[in-house]
Amino acid sequence: MSANDLPPAQSSVPAGEAPAAGRAPRSTYDSAFLRACRREPVPHTPVWFMRQAGRSLPEYLKAREGIPMLESCMRPELVAEITLQPVRRHQVDAAIYFSDIVVPLKAIGIDLDIKPGVGPVVERPVRTRADLDRLRALTPEDVSYVTEAIGLLTAELGATPLIGFAGAPFTLASYLVEGGPSRNHEHTKAMMYGDPQLWADLLDRLADITSAFLRVQIEAGASAVQLFDSWVGALSPADYRRSVLPASAKVFVATAGYGVPRIHFGVGTGELLGLLGEAGADVVGVDWRVPLDEAARRVGPGKALQGNLDPAVLFAGPEAVEAKTREILDAAAGLDGHVFNLGHGVLPTTDPDALSRLVEYVHTQTKR
Repeated sequence: MSANDLPPAQSSVPAGEAPAAGRAPRSTYDSAFLRACRREPVPHTPVWFMRQAGRSLPEYLKAREGIPMLESCMRPELVAEITLQPVRRHQVDAAIYFSDIVVPLKAIGIDLDIKPGVGPVVERPVRTRADLDRLRALTPEDVSYVTEAIGLLTAELGATPLIGFAGAPFTLASYLVEGGPSRNHEHTKAMMYGDPQLWADLLDRLADITSAFLRVQIEAGASAVQLFDSWVGALSPADYRRSVLPASAKVFVATAGYGVPRIHFGVGTGELLGLLGEAGADVVGVDWRVPLDEAARRVGPGKALQGNLDPAVLFAGPEAVEAKTREILDAAAGLDGHVFNLGHGVLPTTDPDALSRLVEYVHTQTKR
C-alpha cells in the first residue's frame, strides 16, 4: 500500500460542534487542552508532560515498588492511581494513560519483557515472513484491563481530559526486528531496504494492531490519543515517505471517525515534521531541536503544535527554566493552537517541584 492508495484522513469534530454520542466525553470537550488541539481560543496555554505518569514522582516509585513494569500496566487500579498522581501534584491540563508502547504486543502473545535499565527485550526477533504469523489481530478482550482502568480514570478525572497512546508502526517494528533498543537500527533498515515487501507487510500488520489498541482506549473514554514514533528520526524524509508514512496514515484513518484529537510525536524529527502532519494528525509534537515558529512553517497550516522544552533544562534552576519557557511561548505566540509540553519525556531524576513550578508559570504567563 502506498500513501496515494489511502483514503483522505478525516478531521476531528469541527470547531464549536459538540461531539456525538460515544465520542469525546462532553465533560472534557471545552477543556483548555482539547480546545488548543482544535485550534480554538483558550483561557491559558494548556500543559502536560510526556512520561508525567511515573518516572520522577516518589509516590509513583512507592506505588510500583516490587512490581515489574508490564505487570503494573495490567493492574487497573494501579494504572489509575499512577495516571492520576501528576494531575494531583502538578495541576496539568491533561492526564496521560500509564502504560507502555509494547503492551499490545505482549497482549497478543509476543514473548517480551521490559528489563530495568535496558527497555523492551524481545525473546525471538521478527526477521522472516514466517515470523509475521506471530502477530495476530488484537481484540478488546486481550486488553480488558485497559478498558477497566480508563473507566476508573474518567470517573475520577471529571473535566480533565485523558490522553490514550500507542507506539507507531515503525517504532514497534524496530523493537521487534532488533530484539530490543538499538542505536543504529541496522536490522530494521536491512529489512526495510533488503526486503521492502516483508517490511511493508510487517508495518501494515502493526498498523492494524495499533489502530485496534487506540480504538479500545477511545471507546473506553480517552479524550485524545497520541501516536509515539520514538525512533523514526533515524530515517530520511524519502525513506519515511516511502516506507513508513502509509502505515502511520492507516492508523490515523482508522481513528479519524471518533471526533477526538490525534497527536503525532517523534524524536529527532525536525526534517520530518511536514510528513508527520501529512500522515493525518491533528496535532504535531515537536522536540526541542526546532523552534515552534519554524516548526509551524515546516508542518504547514491546519495543525496545532505541541512542545517543546528540552527536558534537561529543568535541571538548570527556576530562572533558566523560566527564560527558556518564555522563548517557547514567544515562538508559539502566532500559532492557532499550542499545547505546552517537553520536547521528549520527563527524565527520571527530574525534581517534581520543577514541573509544578513550570505548569504554574505557563498558566500565569498565558492567562487570557
